[in-house]
Amino acid sequence: MVKKAYTEQEEQIARFAKAMGHPARMAILRFLASQESCFFGDIHDVLPIAKATVSQHLKELKEAGLIQGEIETPKVRYCINRDNWEIARGLFSGFFGGCKTKKTCCE
Repeated sequence: MVKKAYTEQEEQIARFAKAMGHPARMAILRFLASQESCFFGDIHDVLPIAKATVSQHLKELKEAGLIQGEIETPKVRYCINRDNWEIARGLFSGFFGGCKTKKTCCE
C-alpha cells in the first residue's frame, strides 16, 4: 500500500494559496469581493496591467475555484465563487489558528 504524502485539505489549501500568490490576483479578489459581479473590462480598469495579463490571472483564479465566470455575449461576468470562498476561509483559518501560542520558537 502506497502512503499518500498529503491530505486532501493540504492539497486544496495549497491550490488556493498558489492562486493567491500574486499581488494582481489578490487585487482582483479584493475587487470582486466588494461587488456582486462585474465584467472583465471593470476589472481591467482598476488594474495597471495589460488585458492579456488580467486574463491570465483570472484564468488562474478560476482554475483554483476562487472565482467563476459567466458568458454574457460578448462579455464575461465574473464573481467570487462563494462556496469555495467559504471553504478557503475555513482552511486558512484552521491552518493559521493551529499555531502554538508561544511568541517565538526559542521560548
